Amino acid sequence: MTLQLTSEQVWTELNKQLFAVLGMVTLKGEARTAGVVYTVHDHKIYFSTSKDSWKVRHIQRNPHVSLTVPIARRISLMPWIKIPAATITFSGQARVFDATGASHDILQALFRGLESDTEKLATMSIVEITPIGGFVTYGIGVPLMQMRFPEKARGRASTV
Repeated sequence: MTLQLTSEQVWTELNKQLFAVLGMVTLKGEARTAGVVYTVHDHKIYFSTSKDSWKVRHIQRNPHVSLTVPIARRISLMPWIKIPAATITFSGQARVFDATGASHDILQALFRGLESDTEKLATMSIVEITPIGGFVTYGIGVPLMQMRFPEKARGRASTV
């Protein structure tokens, strides 16, 4: 049985995190992933990257992406016991735009004090990802001990 989560439960967890693995397709049709540091704004994910990066080239060619957010889980008094990460994953539509076109809130969240460096901003792009379909989760909204049972730890939620 798959756990039914609300969209807000998932967005709340996404807001607490900052690292994700972006999945995309190269110009040659090969699968690639890259780690990104992101922020959430109005139920969309944003990250920055250099204008001439391979991520920008791949996304501009094929804007269909996936994003997986790993969420470390630990037992408070026994941190040496390894627990698999909880995850949130989804497909999305990406859009690349010039960093100077981003709102102040997004720039502040991504650049953390460097958003006023106009020289740096001129070399950067922002990628906006709009989730499509639903979220697929593992270990979200369940106690640690339930993560041992995939049928209890798997979850789904609408993206809206």
